[in-house]
Parts: sequence; C-alpha cells; structure tokens
Amino acid sequence: MTLRTPAELADALPYLLGYRPDDSIVLVALHDREKRGRFGGRARLGIPAHAEDWPSASDELARGLVKGSERRGARPGSMVAYLCQEPRSGESGRDVMERLRPLAQLLRTACGRLDVPVIEALCISDGRFWTYTCPGQGCCPAEGTPMGLPGTSVLAAAATYAGLQVRGSLKDLTARFLPWESTAALGQEVALDTASMALVPRIFGDDSRGAVAEETLALARRIRDRFAAAFAVSGTRPSDLRDDGLLDNDEAATLILGLQDRTTRDRAAQWMEGDEAAPALRLWRALSRRCVGPYREHAAAPLTLAGWVAWSMGDELEAREALAMALGADPDYLFARLLHQACNEGLDPESVRRCLRAQRTDRATTDAGRPTESGTPLPADGVTPSGSLAPGAPPSTSTPRRRKPRSTAHGGSRTGRRGPGTRTARGSRPGDTSPAGDRSRRSADRADGQTRGCGDNERHGSGEDG
Repeated sequence: MTLRTPAELADALPYLLGYRPDDSIVLVALHDREKRGRFGGRARLGIPAHAEDWPSASDELARGLVKGSERRGARPGSMVAYLCQEPRSGESGRDVMERLRPLAQLLRTACGRLDVPVIEALCISDGRFWTYTCPGQGCCPAEGTPMGLPGTSVLAAAATYAGLQVRGSLKDLTARFLPWESTAALGQEVALDTASMALVPRIFGDDSRGAVAEETLALARRIRDRFAAAFAVSGTRPSDLRDDGLLDNDEAATLILGLQDRTTRDRAAQWMEGDEAAPALRLWRALSRRCVGPYREHAAAPLTLAGWVAWSMGDELEAREALAMALGADPDYLFARLLHQACNEGLDPESVRRCLRAQRTDRATTDAGRPTESGTPLPADGVTPSGSLAPGAPPSTSTPRRRKPRSTAHGGSRTGRRGPGTRTARGSRPGDTSPAGDRSRRSADRADGQTRGCGDNERHGSGEDG
C-alpha cells in the first residue's frame, strides 16, 4: 500500500513500530525502489529532557540508523522523522510543536550530514499532528490536523488483515518491568535485606556457591511451574497482578539474589523455548518488579533474562525494551549489552539457543556421571551468555559479579544497599567506596574472554528495528 500524505505517514507510525510511542524521537529509513520509497529500519530514542542534549541525541540516532542499515546491505535514501510528546501542564499541542522545532531541525541537519535527507518531519501531540516541512503558506492549519480514531483508517484495516498488532503505548509495555512503588515495596525490601544477609556470604564462598545455585534454580523451577499451572486471565495488567499474587516476598528475594551469580543466570536462560518459555518470561517480569528501592540495580539479571526469552520467542519489541531497561539498571551488564546489540542488528537468536542447548546437554551428561568434551560448541555469529562474541571462546565459569557487603548500624551486612545519590561514577557498585573494588568487579565481568567490539552502537533506551 502507498502512503502519500503527512496524515497517512502520521497514522502509519504505530504500525511501523508495533506500539504507540510517547515522549519519543523516531527515525524511519526509506529505500528507493524504482523512485518509490519503501520503509526500512526504524530507530527510537526518548526525547532528552534538556535541550543541550538534543544535538548529541540527534547525531547518535541518525548515525545508528544509517550504520545499522548499511550493515544489512541497504543504505537509506531518505528519512521520515517523528517527534511524539504530550503537552505538559499549561501547554497545548501547538506549544509542544514549537518547543520541539529546534530538535526537528537538528535531526534534519544530522541526517543531512550523512547525505540522507529528511523528506518529512512530523510532530504528534494531543491527538493532532504538524509538519515541520510545510512552507508556511497557509497550506496547514496552525492548530494542527486531527489524527484519525485509532483503527479506523485504511492502513489500520490493511494491518489487521495482515496480522500486524499494535500493543498500546510504550509506557504500557515498560510498566510491566518497573519496580513496585506501592506500600507493598517496603515488605519486599525487608525480605531482600534479610535474604542478602543469609545468601551473599554463601554465594561468595567456594564451598557453598554451588549449593546456592542449585537451590536457586530448584526454587525458580517450582515457581515457573506454578505460573504455568495458574488460571488464565485476559489483559496484561490482570495477568501481572495474578503473577504477583503467586510469588511471595521471600521467594522473590531469594531468586533475585541467587540470579546475581552469572553461572546460575546462564542456566536459567536455558528456559527459552517450548512449554518453559512463556511461564519463565512471566517469572522474570515478576522478579523485575520486585527489585525495589536500593535493589533496583539487581534488576539487570531478571530484565536481561526477560529480554532474552522475549527475543527467543520472536517478540523483538519487548526484548529491546527489557534489555534497554537492564542497561539502565546496570550500564556495565555485559550479557544485556551483547544481547541488545545482537537484537538491534537483526541477528538470529537461534545461534544463542544452540549454545544454551549444548550447555544444558553437557550439564545433563555430567550430572549422569559421564565425561563430556572439553568445550561447548559455540555459534560462529552469535552472542554467548558468557559475554563473548569471539568464536571458539570457552563457556562461562567465572565468579559472580561481586557486590561487597557493607556494615550497617545494626552490625549486620547488606549487599546492594545504597541511598539515593550515592552512585558517584558510572558502573560503580553499592557498598564499594574504592576504585580498586570497582575495577576488580569489572574485570570479573570480563573474565570469560573476548569483549572487544561488543559495545552498543546506540544509546541505551533506543531501539532499531530491521
């Protein structure tokens, strides 16, 4: 189907992304085919709150989309830019459009420097849209053009016929992973404090670490099976509330802390397909919501597992957002970074599944008392949970990512506790006040092997879709 007008382009955005963006910059690549543009990759980034960050955000988003398209063998011929933001208190949609006009110009300039012109730039706000490419000769109403009712356009009908789904707003999607902020969060935080004093010394003990891993995985299996057997409900919010009711605070605390060990996390990542995948994804979402208060950094593990399982199940949208949130919780979490990059670059998750299947088979053979070969087969083009993109690197056997216990006023120890504003440097860990301690933990996260060239090519929180 052919889109010819700004109204049709504005209406197409949710169908291009699979959701209704809010507070977002979106770039959509167009590729020339017989002088007719066809849609290519898409990239999204949250609108920076401060205007001084707009130039770098514009450059990063444009460069990331162009380079990502080139890696797939098709450099864009042009772009369509969207700015989506609802009015603040006392603002109108037109006020939003005027406030964001400099950002639209920065996007056009950034794309122009890459020889990829922006042929249309739209602002969508308060149920209306404006075009920044209008010559200003009275062709567009100053108050903007009303958007059509969702689902009533010809494009909506065509998308429905083709089986394309729009899943509400991005805010609705990310809300499934956000930590509790209700009064229930206090009870969960107390449970995390209690569990950390009991479990962390055992996780760091050479003699007890293996036992903690087995206990964590056994508990996770029981709860995963409990989720699988639960009654079905319709709607994401009722479904999440049901899952929250199936998981008590002590169980959640034990799993959250146990999954901080990366070998345990890698074994849990093997629940990625078949009947195990859907209830496992629900469990990882539920644990992400339980990483409350000063334990928010601990959400990197369940968020990464949720992103991985979603990607393995074919839901790239949820995968990208979960992995971006994992990197927001811990920017140095290597498994999340590599999966985020691989998902954005359109790699096939089957390469990671093969690796995890092989590890599972090897462990089953070992448990049965039979020797295994010295190495686990790794994909030549994929990401391994051990944090390596290098072919032939060995699987992960490294120590857990250390979060040093910190003495409290009561004489106990807490792991992962920190007050607001105490994180002084990117990647610093709670309870660590020395640069040497931070370096030792970073080296532990890289102990598995090669990490060169594994960084994201986009800002955390942005997503590129092929």
